[in-house]
Amino acid sequence: MRAIDLLLTAALAAGAQTDFLVEGLSRFERGDYLGAEASLVKALEAGDEPRARVFLALARAATGRCEAVEPALDKEFAENADAALRRLAGLGAVQCRLARSDYDGAYPLVARLKQLAPSDPDVLYQAARLHMRAWNDTIYQMFQRAPASYRVNQISAEIFEIQGKFSEAAAEYRKAIEKNPAAVNLHYRLGRAILMESHTPEALERARQEFEAELKLNPNDAVAEYQVAQILLAQQHVSEAGRRLERALALQPKFPEALVALARLLLDEKKHEEAIALLERAVEAAPRSEPARYNLMRAYRNAGRMEDARRQQEELKKLQQPPAGEFTEFLKKLGEPAPPKQP
Repeated sequence: MRAIDLLLTAALAAGAQTDFLVEGLSRFERGDYLGAEASLVKALEAGDEPRARVFLALARAATGRCEAVEPALDKEFAENADAALRRLAGLGAVQCRLARSDYDGAYPLVARLKQLAPSDPDVLYQAARLHMRAWNDTIYQMFQRAPASYRVNQISAEIFEIQGKFSEAAAEYRKAIEKNPAAVNLHYRLGRAILMESHTPEALERARQEFEAELKLNPNDAVAEYQVAQILLAQQHVSEAGRRLERALALQPKFPEALVALARLLLDEKKHEEAIALLERAVEAAPRSEPARYNLMRAYRNAGRMEDARRQQEELKKLQQPPAGEFTEFLKKLGEPAPPKQP
């Protein structure tokens, strides 16, 4: 780790009185954890040293003694004034919890690490490991302890969705619905799986029926209303689609996709000012939405508000520009040309 390199450099600069510390850090960096432990114990016998304390705990954790050193790692993570040492202690404490599947103990540590270092790749890696391990263990427990539950079919369907197996997902959602017809969200997910598999007229109608079934269970589901509206548009039922979009927005006034869809219908009817009002709400709710920016630009142009249209066009160009920053610099280092700037 880079933090270990920096700490080793600092120890070397401190002089001969830190010989045992330097030796301990060097051995730790080489993976000789037992040798590191011996040297770091001697360093602490010569006087309290924060680096020696942290790396001694880490060395012992690395040799299977997590349970014994967890209190020390927790204390260093909570109290050590050095940010690099605090980070290492926190990462070590998380790994010890993961080693014994103590997810409840790991979550607050990861949350604190992310708060202190939200862009640290090691912190994000441990956060990902925690969530993945907890997910896998919980799924295993579900299949072992409640195999007949509709939730097993639901989670199986969601896994199939992630894998792009939409036909299999739909079959599992149907099994879940058979077991629990009153469960909310199942009909919605089934309708979405049908649409992901096919957009034939038959598939559209089957999906619409599922979304309507969801709305019978949960009349306040704005997203289901929006999905029905989209299908009605594809079926050329424009007036009814407009009413369903209005209903979706009554339920969720800051629903960007519904605002854009209804505004587009108004633009087709040349109701430019009404469309502009909706699209301005959409941009406010989702400033990075390209459809909202593009349609607002169109609406301004159609209404003769050319300066406003130009401003939206500039904002749209910014959203469409290739990313700059670290990746661009990396390409330069490789001798490749950077992405061209937008005119």
